[in-house]
Amino acid sequence: MSEFLTTAVDAALLAGRLLRENFEKPLEVDAMHAHDIKLELDRRTQRLIEDHILARHPSHAILGEEGVTEGTSDCEWIIDPLDGTVNYFYGVPHFATTIAVRRNNELLAGVVHDPMRDETWTVEAGGPALLNGRKIEVSARTELSECIISMGVSKTVDTIDSTLPAFNHAIRQVKKMRMLGSAALDIAYVATGRLDAYLEGTISLWDIAAGLLLVPAAGGTVDLQPHPDNPNKFRITATSGQADFASLFPR
Repeated sequence: MSEFLTTAVDAALLAGRLLRENFEKPLEVDAMHAHDIKLELDRRTQRLIEDHILARHPSHAILGEEGVTEGTSDCEWIIDPLDGTVNYFYGVPHFATTIAVRRNNELLAGVVHDPMRDETWTVEAGGPALLNGRKIEVSARTELSECIISMGVSKTVDTIDSTLPAFNHAIRQVKKMRMLGSAALDIAYVATGRLDAYLEGTISLWDIAAGLLLVPAAGGTVDLQPHPDNPNKFRITATSGQADFASLFPR
């Protein structure tokens, strides 16, 4: 592994250990929203990741869900310390830490780590997609009727209202639809062939940055579109590229 990927993996494993140790234990809630939760543990986990990265790369910048750190380098680390906070809070063991690094907006490496299943996806620009060191590929299924699709729903009534018609349209044509609660893991599952596609209409870069490298490296496709009303949000469709997903998710 490159120095950057080694740093990302080491940081993700440290974060995963902290999350695993605190799973199903009393948690301090920073904010409780209608469709989201913010935990003190989110902030603590990001600090752990930041400290590890900046100890090795002190001039680098940090773009994280729990805060931003300016740097003097042209390298920036994109971090979601706990993707799937609501799952975590409710004791659902489906969540991940995800870290990516880019230079001048070009992604160089990424990692998605599931501490409960001890699964770590890694990728470098131009290299293969790996799960625990083993090369992975997207699903070869070509018929929509055999595909499993996951959709993410964001945290506002507007995004819920805009997602449900697409869900209703797709569920009638595929084997199963899922809403699993962790975008990072959903995208990693597409790269692994467990899911055939993932769609979310409003998502932040830190949830998906590693997946933007991971899915194409595994043979799939990613369509990323800036959100028309918010330049910091995106619409993402990540698929195996093997079935007619365009008929399911028209732009």
